[in-house]
Amino acid sequence: MDLPKLISVDDHVVEPPHVWDRWLPAKYRDRGPKIERRGIGNIDYVGTASYKEHFDDSSPTKVDCWVYEDLIYTHKRMVAAAGYPKEEMTLTPITYEQMRPGCYDPKARLDDMDVSWVEASMCFPTLPRFCGQTFYEGKDKDLGMACVVAYNDWMVEEWCGDSGGRLIPLGIIPLWDVQAAAAEVRRNAARGVRAVCFSELPYHLGLPTIHSGYWDPFFDACAETGTVVAMHIGSSSKMPAASPDAPPSVSATLAFGNAMTSLIDFLMSGLLVRYPALKLMYAESQIGWIPYALQRVDQVWEDNQGWAQTKHIPEPPSTYYYRSVYGCFINDPHGLDSIDEVGEDNITAETDYPHSDSTWPDSGTIMAKLTAGLTPEQTRKVLRGNAIRLLDLPLEP
Repeated sequence: MDLPKLISVDDHVVEPPHVWDRWLPAKYRDRGPKIERRGIGNIDYVGTASYKEHFDDSSPTKVDCWVYEDLIYTHKRMVAAAGYPKEEMTLTPITYEQMRPGCYDPKARLDDMDVSWVEASMCFPTLPRFCGQTFYEGKDKDLGMACVVAYNDWMVEEWCGDSGGRLIPLGIIPLWDVQAAAAEVRRNAARGVRAVCFSELPYHLGLPTIHSGYWDPFFDACAETGTVVAMHIGSSSKMPAASPDAPPSVSATLAFGNAMTSLIDFLMSGLLVRYPALKLMYAESQIGWIPYALQRVDQVWEDNQGWAQTKHIPEPPSTYYYRSVYGCFINDPHGLDSIDEVGEDNITAETDYPHSDSTWPDSGTIMAKLTAGLTPEQTRKVLRGNAIRLLDLPLEP
């Protein structure tokens, strides 16, 4: 294929059953997350992309569940969808045997990346959720901290360890302790981790806002170490929806909404003025909405300085977007048609393996079509060069 190999900055790993049994200190292992196989009955959609499972030990339908404190998390086919036809990417609960091994096995993942023209991949968590909310919501914060550290150790040493740099580590933090979060960023950066998960809108998690100053030690650590703040749709545990009874398709279509809100929040906060070395990345939110958001923040900044509290931002807010922010696209022809406004240096690619939105196994073919109108230099940038620069990867641009 006459196309640069892809670097996907947003894929997902389904953690294998042994992660916390193997990587937690011995004193925590009996209370760490464990896989149990249970019978499953009905699954009800309760609104805004939330579901309630009903378990039935007598049911012939079995599912593998993560059990952690009061949480029971079931694996669903739409999350481990690779290999299933589109019409079968459903909420059906599944076991590990029913998943494609590339979902949870690093060697099998590399094989699946080869199939889809992907050289390197960065994976967001599944059980911890997109920024570690599972351990933040747990009762025992000492156990939660141990689980965060264990996840990061597994991610660096086992998931990525033997991949020759093709699997890119992505860390999580203890959201409830900003000083410990900063320390964990530095600990992981010292061993080559260049990205960390964060919430697009921490206020929705009951956490302080980015305006409060609370997160400054975390941003200090990220800026000092060159660690990218990676924010995935859903990392605020809340998806945009028109109403509680709107069908799931509404939230799926509006998934970019919280990323847009978050971007505007950062651009108007002044944080990117104070932290010129800080880098932000918005995962799985696509890029076609970005031109209007930038036009609007600049217009508000220009026209409403008398009352909109923008005097702490010396230049048009879009200035800081082009310097510090990266968008990600899966299959967004409109966004690439707008490359001049989105910024050819601000775009990265993703395949979203193994989720139902993924372009796998046809990522190379789809990307070739999407980039057909770009110059060769632009194509290299959006498919791999920008990701290499953003994450400081030891790969050829």
